[in-house]
Amino acid sequence: MRVGKIRVWVWLVVAACGVVGFAGCGGGGKKSTSSAAPAVGKNAKVAALVPAAVRSKGTLTVAADASYPPNEFIGPDGHTIIGMDADLAAALGQVMGLKLNLANAPFDSIIPGLAAKKYDVGMSSFTDTKEREKVVDFVTYYTVFTGFFEKPGGPKVNGLADLCGLTVSVEKGTTQQDDSTAQSKKCTAAGKKAVKVLVFPDQTGANLALSSGRAQVAMADYPVAVYEVKKTGGQFKLVGKPYGPFPYGIAVPKGSGLTSPLLAALKVLIADGRYKAILTKWGIQAGAITTPKINGAVS
Repeated sequence: MRVGKIRVWVWLVVAACGVVGFAGCGGGGKKSTSSAAPAVGKNAKVAALVPAAVRSKGTLTVAADASYPPNEFIGPDGHTIIGMDADLAAALGQVMGLKLNLANAPFDSIIPGLAAKKYDVGMSSFTDTKEREKVVDFVTYYTVFTGFFEKPGGPKVNGLADLCGLTVSVEKGTTQQDDSTAQSKKCTAAGKKAVKVLVFPDQTGANLALSSGRAQVAMADYPVAVYEVKKTGGQFKLVGKPYGPFPYGIAVPKGSGLTSPLLAALKVLIADGRYKAILTKWGIQAGAITTPKINGAVS
């Protein structure tokens, strides 16, 4: 997927306004239930595509790492998984005629859990990559960039190339871990200092490393970085130019038969406006797509 510079920066401005309402922007394994999503009825044609084994049990077990707001995180009650992915998963389940069972799981355990048939679906801000497609199949549903954030007064970071010699915090198993590790090799190959990559089980740990001074820069998907910066009330700031775009994908085990019904259900939600309504609710509508696909990795 290629995006021109103007469109990229429109996406970033809209995302910043929508997620956190920046000044100058217009407008104001533990199982859990999902947050409320717009009411969606069962679609008989889509439901008929659901594999018999899943249809007979009547439930769809969806794994998410609930440490990544506003996409998936624990709500005020201390146990309910809320966020964009939770709402979208619930709506997809309703279209397919299935009840939703959301399971909170470490991010790097979800794809192995899918391969082991522990979960039916993984919806946890997964970037659809060619490497991951070797293990699972994806249905694309969103477009995202990676962003950098740090404490005020931190090092000047415009992009990956500026990470040489710095300490960076990332979540385990993410593309940010892959990218910062790959950049470290580029740094040393160019005779520069390596990137010290601190890897944490969840994004919360990566954020805490930054606030405590263990890390100089943190990385996350751009809507998540924007959300974290606003939440800290000035403790963090966005830096540099986000890079991308990359597709988010709903992950399913290979050979599960779930890609077709999920794709069909997502198309229903896009067509009737429920998809856009869910993204708008969480302030991340700038990354909406109109043409989902199976295995749409760009790298």
